[in-house]
Amino acid sequence: MTATLVPETEARPVEDPAVPEASATVLPDRPEGTLSSADRRPVGGMSKDDLRALFGAGISSVSATLLLFGRIAPLEGRIGMVVVGVLMFVAIYALLVALDNDRPAVVDKVMTVLLGAAAVLAVSALVSVVIFVLYRGGSALLKPNLYVNDMSVTLPTDPVTSGGIYHAIVGTLIIMGIALLLTVPLGIACAVYLNESGGRMAELVRTVVTAMTALPSILAGLFILSTWILTLGQPRSGFAAALAVSIMILPIIIRSADLVLRLVPAGLREAAAATGAPRWRTVWHVVLPTARSGLANAVILGVARGVGETAPVLLVSGITANTNYNPFANPMMSLPLATFDFVRLPNEAQIQRGFATAAVLMVLVLVLFTMARVFAGRPAGSQSARQARRRAAASLRDLERMTGGPVAVPTSDTEVAT
Repeated sequence: MTATLVPETEARPVEDPAVPEASATVLPDRPEGTLSSADRRPVGGMSKDDLRALFGAGISSVSATLLLFGRIAPLEGRIGMVVVGVLMFVAIYALLVALDNDRPAVVDKVMTVLLGAAAVLAVSALVSVVIFVLYRGGSALLKPNLYVNDMSVTLPTDPVTSGGIYHAIVGTLIIMGIALLLTVPLGIACAVYLNESGGRMAELVRTVVTAMTALPSILAGLFILSTWILTLGQPRSGFAAALAVSIMILPIIIRSADLVLRLVPAGLREAAAATGAPRWRTVWHVVLPTARSGLANAVILGVARGVGETAPVLLVSGITANTNYNPFANPMMSLPLATFDFVRLPNEAQIQRGFATAAVLMVLVLVLFTMARVFAGRPAGSQSARQARRRAAASLRDLERMTGGPVAVPTSDTEVAT
């Protein structure tokens, strides 16, 4: 008995004479009783009913809270009043929304209100801190001597028209410059190793880096104090403070850069490997340029952590009232350390100098963040008008070389983009 092989036939589409040839898709008729497009609930935005519910819940919660804390119950305290008011607002708002909506809509609206309130609370806390610092240090911030003088010839009892924080500004720039010079190449190189190598050693390094992100700053200062100053006999200096700050910001840069490099598509690495490029060239010309914006954000996070450190600088650098440009000798002041030194004295002039120093520190951090964002450039996949014109010009040159004749040059940005 022999088996006979039957050749497979190609599957052919079944032609339906009821479907017109020109149409690709035919939707069935809508059954009776279904919702039309006008009856569908929008998934975004605030309707008039939502605004009425918010307003009514707000008025009701405030009134009920005042009754509870003033008339009905023997309750007191501003914090308790705020907590009870928020809870009553959420409960009343959910009740009002439930009168006209089903359960998923109620959950969606209540969570939207809670997340919006959390965002407003966070922004309000940030704005209140900035306004309070500017208000307390406003009189000293307007004095030009604050930015060009140091405290070498100024007594704590002198008014704010004498002395300044020039020595702290210079010290902060020098300490952070050295710290970034040490940590940025090392941190990015370690992040590249964690992503490109793999293996047990890479996992061990990633675990250690993750654990070091929670390292207290005082321990970094004690480590540099015991090794660099006490064991090796080096003097207290700005370089020692930079080493302590580097220990603090290095794990943050490594961890953030590691997460950014993981987001680079694997197809880019595979395409570079398919062209015969070695791994180092793939990392240098493909991976790092693609993650440039994210790596700048990693550096920003490190700067934000290191620029406000006080304990390591206090331990290994010391306090001084003179301007020191040499990071390898003599104590060097920083802005957070100057703020701590000013506000601990009960003199009103010193307290104003302390708040003014904190305000200058906030402005300095903002300037550093802006510079990092500018140097980071545009995200991967987007290009400026100048880059588009340059790419178009290069393409035209290649086209002329391949066709052997002149090609019309675009005259507008629209033609270039096309």
